Amino acid sequence: MVRRILVLATGVVALVAVAHELGMKPWRRRWLANPDESARVLPGDLIVPDADFSQTMAITIDAPPAAVWPWLLQLGYGRAGWYSYDAIDMRGRSSREIRPELQQLSVGGSVPFAPGLEFRVEALEPERALVLSADSEALAAPGSGSPEPGAEPAEREGAALGLVGKLADANAGAFRMTWAFVLEPVDTGRTRLLERFRTRATPGPATVFVRPIVDNGHFLMTRKHLLGIRQRAERTPIFATAVEAPAAAGVGPGLPDEAGTAPQPPEVAAVGAS
Repeated sequence: MVRRILVLATGVVALVAVAHELGMKPWRRRWLANPDESARVLPGDLIVPDADFSQTMAITIDAPPAAVWPWLLQLGYGRAGWYSYDAIDMRGRSSREIRPELQQLSVGGSVPFAPGLEFRVEALEPERALVLSADSEALAAPGSGSPEPGAEPAEREGAALGLVGKLADANAGAFRMTWAFVLEPVDTGRTRLLERFRTRATPGPATVFVRPIVDNGHFLMTRKHLLGIRQRAERTPIFATAVEAPAAAGVGPGLPDEAGTAPQPPEVAAVGAS
């Protein structure tokens, strides 16, 4: 019985790998940063100098860095969300407005990833770069991931977080990771958003099974997250007024529900512009 399960599991992993090479991998290339961007040293790289996995994804946004930055500052579980597939990582809706009360972030602070899990703010350069980090020791510390004031209730846990936790437990090992957000002006009124993930991990007993799932899941969630940021930054022209004078202007016009929005721009164009 055990042997049959192992054979079946091996077959599933093999199918995932083949599907990745034939289908997902070529599609992913359209969303990865160009060679120059991928090779460039970005803020946060030296935190994990010996990374065994590094990937840079990018998107061009028709808005200046100042319009994109507020959406990055309020990222986080129980904060404004991740602007991705909310049913998976929020079980609620990511904010479609700039929230002035979430615009204060500083080095050494935290950004919750999920209940009991949080990132540390390693670097912050306004309208230029935000670097988050996490490691196995910090995540194991008592009180890790405690909600910030104003955070949404813990019961808004994403449907997939339980599964992610089980996969992590099955593949437990020391790790260190960084997630860098870098804004680069392209020309007047446009921004290139680069996001780089770097990790160094001790292989666990389930690495061969977990890695394909995590890699492809990470790509799909990040792709949607980049689209979500672009959509919000491009459709909120009074961002500066919303953040600087909330009492007079409220929190901005917000965005219509996804069901009522116009179709998103083509995916290839999202990274094809330079």
